[in-house]
Amino acid sequence: MNLESSRTLGGVGAILLLIGIIPFAAPYTGVVALIGFILVLIALHGLGDYYKENRIFTNALYGFIAAIVGAVAAALTAIYIIFYTSTVTDFLHKIFPSWDGSWSSLVRQTPTTTNIKPSDIAPVVGAVFLVLAILWIFLIISAFFNRRSLKMLSTKTSVGLFSTAGLLLIIGAFLAIVIIGFVLMWVAVLLMAIAFFQIRPQPEPPVTPATPQQTPTPV
Repeated sequence: MNLESSRTLGGVGAILLLIGIIPFAAPYTGVVALIGFILVLIALHGLGDYYKENRIFTNALYGFIAAIVGAVAAALTAIYIIFYTSTVTDFLHKIFPSWDGSWSSLVRQTPTTTNIKPSDIAPVVGAVFLVLAILWIFLIISAFFNRRSLKMLSTKTSVGLFSTAGLLLIIGAFLAIVIIGFVLMWVAVLLMAIAFFQIRPQPEPPVTPATPQQTPTPV
């Protein structure tokens, strides 16, 4: 893969990632974001080969793996809480006093909130925060590796926007508990898309002509 195809794949992938991380922008945004992330990974692999720096790709790959592991861990935690503990079912029994415990019959129940106390809500809130905390921790880990990749790419390409995007990415990950964090991460991906299209081939160093050897003049 040459430099031109790598920069194009990276730019297109970053644009797809930019669209995919906008909530409710379009159906299947998660799939769009995943495709974009994979295209960016392929581009970084090609750029790593071009600049003879494999850590550009490996750090991005670690970031991708961390994001996937975080999502799976959070999903498994949520499934465990819902189906293997009484946290959710106890709360649902408070909302639907006549519920027989069958999930299929839940839609036919009439909710009531008159007998709900703060102590009933606290376990559910705690469970939600646990799942979100898992996502947040792995998001920071993923952002850390991606920042390292983008910083190396910035050094090799002399495109400063890559370094700026990496910095905003990790700041946004730390601030993801508030809305501004996701805004910063969206801006980081936007800058990354622009940076890919700013990559230019490095000029070849000038070739100095060899100086012909002087033949000594006989005396």
